Amino acid sequence: MLILRLMQNQSKSTETLIYQLIYANPMAQKQSSMFVRSPTLETVLMVEKSIEKHSGEFNRTEVWKSLPRKVMWQTYLVILDYLESINKIAFDKESKVAYIWNPELAKMLRKRKEIKV
Repeated sequence: MLILRLMQNQSKSTETLIYQLIYANPMAQKQSSMFVRSPTLETVLMVEKSIEKHSGEFNRTEVWKSLPRKVMWQTYLVILDYLESINKIAFDKESKVAYIWNPELAKMLRKRKEIKV
């Protein structure tokens, strides 16, 4: 498939072909995702508790500096993305991190969902 693509693109410049080899190659994309930090559950819970404790007071850098244990910045960003995707945290206009999870509301919604089924 790669040879066919090279034959079709003979008229293109060398830079374009190199770009296609690097960025269109699925293996190159897979290798870059291997270096994404995967936090442990313990680390995720530590960050979540720290955000809950300082909800609305600190921005993401200040929360990171206030963590009880050191966490790599990349790992910390992965945790923040995860917590935001499951609606446990939110960021305001000033980039302050707020803990928005409400377990009581979640229980009510779960019960409401069970009744409909």
